[in-house]
Amino acid sequence: MSIDLGLLGAHLREHEVSPERAAELEAAGYGTLWLDASPPADLKLVEELLDATTRLAVGTSVVNVWTADAATVAASYHRIVARHPDRFLLGVGIGHREVDTGYASPYEKLASYVDTLTAAGVPADRVVLAALGPKMLRLAGERTAGTVPCMITTEHTRRARAALGAGKLVLPGHFVLLDDDVDRARATARSAPPGTALVVTNYVANLRRLGFTDDDFAGHGSDRLIDALVLHGGPATIVAGVRAHLDAGADHVGIYPLGDDPIGTLRGVAEAVLA
Repeated sequence: MSIDLGLLGAHLREHEVSPERAAELEAAGYGTLWLDASPPADLKLVEELLDATTRLAVGTSVVNVWTADAATVAASYHRIVARHPDRFLLGVGIGHREVDTGYASPYEKLASYVDTLTAAGVPADRVVLAALGPKMLRLAGERTAGTVPCMITTEHTRRARAALGAGKLVLPGHFVLLDDDVDRARATARSAPPGTALVVTNYVANLRRLGFTDDDFAGHGSDRLIDALVLHGGPATIVAGVRAHLDAGADHVGIYPLGDDPIGTLRGVAEAVLA
Protein backbone atom coordinates (compact mmCIF):
# COMPACT_ATOMS: atom_id res chain seq x y z
CA MET A 1 0.00 0.00 0.00
CA SER A 2 1.72 3.17 -1.20
CA ILE A 3 -1.09 5.49 -0.10
CA ASP A 4 -0.19 7.29 3.13
CA LEU A 5 -3.48 7.29 5.06
CA GLY A 6 -1.97 8.74 8.21
CA LEU A 7 -2.97 7.92 11.76
CA LEU A 8 -6.30 9.80 11.65
CA GLY A 9 -9.08 10.10 9.13
CA ALA A 10 -11.98 12.57 9.05
CA HIS A 11 -15.41 11.22 8.07
CA LEU A 12 -17.74 13.85 6.58
CA ARG A 13 -20.86 13.81 4.44
CA GLU A 14 -21.16 15.74 1.21
CA HIS A 15 -23.03 18.67 2.78
CA GLU A 16 -20.36 18.98 5.48
CA VAL A 17 -17.32 19.07 3.23
CA SER A 18 -15.81 21.49 0.74
CA PRO A 19 -12.40 22.00 -0.87
CA GLU A 20 -11.69 24.71 1.71
CA ARG A 21 -12.54 22.38 4.60
CA ALA A 22 -10.38 19.66 3.08
CA ALA A 23 -7.42 22.03 3.07
CA GLU A 24 -8.19 22.95 6.68
CA LEU A 25 -8.22 19.30 7.74
CA GLU A 26 -4.97 18.66 5.91
CA ALA A 27 -3.40 21.55 7.82
CA ALA A 28 -4.75 20.09 11.08
CA GLY A 29 -2.80 16.89 10.45
CA TYR A 30 -5.38 14.48 9.11
CA GLY A 31 -4.01 11.88 6.72
CA THR A 32 -7.30 11.01 5.03
CA LEU A 33 -10.65 12.62 4.37
CA TRP A 34 -13.38 10.00 4.08
CA LEU A 35 -16.33 11.06 1.93
CA ASP A 36 -19.36 9.37 3.47
CA ALA A 37 -22.90 8.48 2.48
CA SER A 38 -22.90 6.87 -0.96
CA PRO A 39 -21.26 9.42 -3.27
CA PRO A 40 -22.38 9.27 -6.93
CA ALA A 41 -20.43 7.15 -9.38
CA ASP A 42 -18.73 10.09 -11.11
CA LEU A 43 -16.80 10.82 -7.87
CA LYS A 44 -16.40 14.47 -8.89
CA LEU A 45 -16.26 15.69 -5.32
CA VAL A 46 -13.35 13.34 -4.61
CA GLU A 47 -11.41 14.98 -7.42
CA GLU A 48 -12.28 18.49 -6.18
CA LEU A 49 -11.05 17.64 -2.69
CA LEU A 50 -7.79 16.25 -4.03
CA ASP A 51 -7.33 19.29 -6.27
CA ALA A 52 -7.61 21.54 -3.20
CA THR A 53 -4.94 19.70 -1.17
CA THR A 54 -1.38 18.51 -1.64
CA ARG A 55 -0.83 15.42 0.50
CA LEU A 56 -4.25 14.51 1.94
CA ALA A 57 -5.61 11.14 0.84
CA VAL A 58 -9.31 10.90 0.05
CA GLY A 59 -11.38 7.76 0.48
CA THR A 60 -15.00 6.88 -0.14
CA SER A 61 -16.93 5.52 2.82
CA VAL A 62 -18.59 4.11 0.93
CA VAL A 63 -19.63 3.80 -2.69
CA ASN A 64 -22.98 1.99 -2.63
CA VAL A 65 -23.09 -1.01 -4.98
CA TRP A 66 -26.85 -0.59 -5.55
CA THR A 67 -26.72 3.07 -6.62
CA ALA A 68 -23.30 3.54 -8.26
CA ASP A 69 -22.65 1.67 -11.51
CA ALA A 70 -19.42 -0.30 -11.15
CA ALA A 71 -18.12 0.43 -14.65
CA THR A 72 -18.68 4.17 -14.12
CA VAL A 73 -16.93 4.01 -10.76
CA ALA A 74 -13.97 2.23 -12.34
CA ALA A 75 -13.70 4.90 -15.04
CA SER A 76 -13.88 7.58 -12.33
CA TYR A 77 -11.14 5.83 -10.39
CA HIS A 78 -8.80 5.87 -13.37
CA ARG A 79 -9.56 9.53 -14.09
CA ILE A 80 -8.78 10.49 -10.50
CA VAL A 81 -5.56 8.52 -10.07
CA ALA A 82 -4.22 9.82 -13.38
CA ARG A 83 -4.27 13.30 -11.80
CA HIS A 84 -3.58 12.30 -8.19
CA PRO A 85 -1.59 9.05 -7.98
CA ASP A 86 -1.38 7.33 -4.59
CA ARG A 87 -3.95 9.59 -2.94
CA PHE A 88 -7.30 7.87 -3.54
CA LEU A 89 -8.70 4.77 -1.82
CA LEU A 90 -11.97 3.37 -3.14
CA GLY A 91 -14.23 2.18 -0.33
CA VAL A 92 -17.20 0.08 -1.43
CA GLY A 93 -20.18 -1.20 0.56
CA ILE A 94 -23.38 -3.14 0.29
CA GLY A 95 -25.82 -0.49 1.53
CA HIS A 96 -28.89 -1.34 3.59
CA ARG A 97 -32.00 -3.35 2.87
CA GLU A 98 -34.09 -0.63 4.54
CA VAL A 99 -33.32 1.96 1.84
CA ASP A 100 -31.80 0.28 -1.22
CA THR A 101 -34.32 -0.91 -3.81
CA GLY A 102 -33.67 -4.44 -4.99
CA TYR A 103 -31.46 -5.32 -2.03
CA ALA A 104 -30.82 -9.08 -2.19
CA SER A 105 -27.93 -11.55 -1.96
CA PRO A 106 -25.55 -8.95 -0.54
CA TYR A 107 -22.44 -11.15 -0.58
CA GLU A 108 -22.92 -12.16 -4.21
CA LYS A 109 -23.68 -8.56 -5.22
CA LEU A 110 -20.58 -7.19 -3.55
CA ALA A 111 -18.36 -9.97 -4.93
CA SER A 112 -19.71 -9.33 -8.42
CA TYR A 113 -19.10 -5.59 -8.03
CA VAL A 114 -15.48 -6.24 -7.05
CA ASP A 115 -15.17 -8.52 -10.10
CA THR A 116 -16.28 -5.67 -12.35
CA LEU A 117 -13.81 -3.24 -10.76
CA THR A 118 -10.99 -5.75 -11.12
CA ALA A 119 -11.84 -6.49 -14.75
CA ALA A 120 -11.79 -2.74 -15.41
CA GLY A 121 -8.25 -2.46 -14.06
CA VAL A 122 -8.87 -1.12 -10.56
CA PRO A 123 -6.06 -2.63 -8.44
CA ALA A 124 -7.19 -4.75 -5.50
CA ASP A 125 -4.86 -2.83 -3.19
CA ARG A 126 -6.75 0.37 -3.94
CA VAL A 127 -10.14 -1.01 -2.83
CA VAL A 128 -11.48 -1.58 0.69
CA LEU A 129 -14.85 -2.96 1.75
CA ALA A 130 -17.21 -1.78 4.47
CA ALA A 131 -17.15 -5.29 5.93
CA LEU A 132 -18.82 -6.10 9.24
CA GLY A 133 -19.58 -9.82 9.52
CA PRO A 134 -17.21 -12.78 9.10
CA LYS A 135 -18.22 -13.55 5.51
CA MET A 136 -17.74 -9.98 4.29
CA LEU A 137 -14.47 -9.69 6.20
CA ARG A 138 -13.25 -12.81 4.45
CA LEU A 139 -14.16 -11.29 1.08
CA ALA A 140 -12.33 -8.10 2.01
CA GLY A 141 -9.22 -10.03 2.98
CA GLU A 142 -9.21 -12.26 -0.07
CA ARG A 143 -10.15 -9.75 -2.77
CA THR A 144 -9.24 -6.24 -1.58
CA ALA A 145 -6.81 -4.26 0.58
CA GLY A 146 -8.96 -4.58 3.70
CA THR A 147 -11.93 -3.06 5.47
CA VAL A 148 -13.34 0.36 6.43
CA PRO A 149 -16.16 -0.48 8.89
CA CYS A 150 -18.36 1.89 10.91
CA MET A 151 -20.82 1.56 13.82
CA ILE A 152 -18.32 -0.72 15.49
CA THR A 153 -16.42 -1.15 18.75
CA THR A 154 -12.80 -1.88 19.58
CA GLU A 155 -13.78 -5.55 19.91
CA HIS A 156 -14.84 -5.53 16.26
CA THR A 157 -11.45 -4.07 15.34
CA ARG A 158 -9.78 -6.90 17.22
CA ARG A 159 -11.90 -9.50 15.40
CA ALA A 160 -11.35 -7.84 12.03
CA ARG A 161 -7.59 -7.93 12.49
CA ALA A 162 -7.74 -11.59 13.47
CA ALA A 163 -9.89 -12.38 10.43
CA LEU A 164 -7.80 -10.43 7.91
CA GLY A 165 -4.39 -11.18 9.33
CA ALA A 166 -1.25 -9.12 8.90
CA GLY A 167 -0.73 -7.09 5.77
CA LYS A 168 -4.35 -6.08 5.26
CA LEU A 169 -5.88 -2.73 6.19
CA VAL A 170 -8.22 -2.39 9.15
CA LEU A 171 -9.58 1.18 9.08
CA PRO A 172 -12.35 1.52 11.68
CA GLY A 173 -14.47 4.63 11.99
CA HIS A 174 -15.59 5.75 15.45
CA PHE A 175 -18.05 8.42 16.56
CA VAL A 176 -16.55 11.22 18.67
CA LEU A 177 -18.11 14.01 20.71
CA LEU A 178 -16.04 16.48 22.69
CA ASP A 179 -18.40 16.95 25.63
CA ASP A 180 -17.64 16.30 29.30
CA ASP A 181 -21.33 16.22 30.23
CA VAL A 182 -22.11 12.49 30.04
CA ASP A 183 -25.90 12.78 29.94
CA ARG A 184 -25.82 15.49 27.28
CA ALA A 185 -23.31 13.56 25.19
CA ARG A 186 -25.42 10.41 25.30
CA ALA A 187 -28.53 12.40 24.34
CA THR A 188 -26.69 13.89 21.36
CA ALA A 189 -25.56 10.43 20.24
CA ARG A 190 -29.10 9.07 20.50
CA SER A 191 -30.55 11.89 18.39
CA ALA A 192 -28.23 11.16 15.43
CA PRO A 193 -26.30 8.19 14.18
CA PRO A 194 -25.40 6.00 15.99
CA GLY A 195 -28.68 6.14 17.93
CA THR A 196 -30.91 6.64 14.92
CA ALA A 197 -29.02 3.96 12.98
CA LEU A 198 -30.12 1.19 15.32
CA VAL A 199 -33.01 0.40 12.97
CA VAL A 200 -30.55 -0.78 10.30
CA THR A 201 -30.42 -4.57 10.08
CA ASN A 202 -26.75 -4.81 9.10
CA TYR A 203 -25.61 -2.75 12.06
CA VAL A 204 -27.83 -4.48 14.60
CA ALA A 205 -26.79 -7.93 13.42
CA ASN A 206 -23.14 -7.00 13.80
CA LEU A 207 -23.67 -5.52 17.24
CA ARG A 208 -25.43 -8.71 18.31
CA ARG A 209 -22.32 -10.64 17.26
CA LEU A 210 -20.38 -8.34 19.57
CA GLY A 211 -22.58 -9.26 22.54
CA PHE A 212 -25.28 -6.57 22.58
CA THR A 213 -28.94 -7.51 23.05
CA ASP A 214 -32.47 -6.21 22.49
CA ASP A 215 -32.20 -4.23 25.72
CA ASP A 216 -29.24 -2.33 24.26
CA PHE A 217 -31.15 -1.40 21.09
CA ALA A 218 -34.21 0.01 22.86
CA GLY A 219 -34.64 3.76 23.16
CA HIS A 220 -31.97 4.59 20.58
CA GLY A 221 -29.32 2.76 22.55
CA SER A 222 -28.51 1.77 26.11
CA ASP A 223 -25.81 3.66 27.97
CA ARG A 224 -23.57 0.63 27.53
CA LEU A 225 -24.03 0.59 23.76
CA ILE A 226 -23.75 4.36 23.28
CA ASP A 227 -20.57 4.46 25.33
CA ALA A 228 -19.10 1.64 23.23
CA LEU A 229 -19.94 3.35 19.94
CA VAL A 230 -19.12 6.96 20.87
CA LEU A 231 -15.98 8.42 22.40
CA HIS A 232 -17.29 11.29 24.47
CA GLY A 233 -15.54 13.45 27.02
CA GLY A 234 -12.34 15.47 27.07
CA PRO A 235 -9.09 15.09 25.09
CA ALA A 236 -7.66 12.36 27.33
CA THR A 237 -10.72 10.16 26.75
CA ILE A 238 -10.49 10.64 22.99
CA VAL A 239 -6.78 9.81 22.93
CA ALA A 240 -7.39 6.66 24.97
CA GLY A 241 -10.19 5.57 22.63
CA VAL A 242 -8.09 6.04 19.49
CA ARG A 243 -5.20 4.16 21.10
CA ALA A 244 -7.57 1.31 22.01
CA HIS A 245 -8.39 0.78 18.32
CA LEU A 246 -4.70 0.90 17.40
CA ASP A 247 -3.87 -1.59 20.15
CA ALA A 248 -6.66 -3.85 18.82
CA GLY A 249 -5.03 -3.94 15.38
CA ALA A 250 -6.24 -0.84 13.50
CA ASP A 251 -3.89 0.74 10.97
CA HIS A 252 -5.73 4.07 11.10
CA VAL A 253 -8.77 5.43 12.94
CA GLY A 254 -11.47 7.45 11.23
CA ILE A 255 -13.31 10.07 13.27
CA TYR A 256 -17.06 10.60 12.83
CA PRO A 257 -17.65 13.96 14.51
CA LEU A 258 -20.94 14.45 16.36
CA GLY A 259 -22.51 17.73 17.41
CA ASP A 260 -23.14 21.10 15.81
CA ASP A 261 -19.53 21.87 14.86
CA PRO A 262 -18.02 18.86 13.06
CA ILE A 263 -14.93 20.71 11.85
CA GLY A 264 -14.28 22.11 15.31
CA THR A 265 -14.58 18.60 16.75
CA LEU A 266 -12.16 17.25 14.16
CA ARG A 267 -9.67 20.00 14.94
CA GLY A 268 -9.96 19.24 18.65
CA VAL A 269 -9.37 15.54 18.09
CA ALA A 270 -6.30 16.23 15.96
CA GLU A 271 -4.88 18.57 18.59
CA ALA A 272 -5.32 15.90 21.25
CA VAL A 273 -4.21 12.82 19.35
CA LEU A 274 -1.42 14.25 17.21
CA ALA A 275 0.15 16.47 19.86
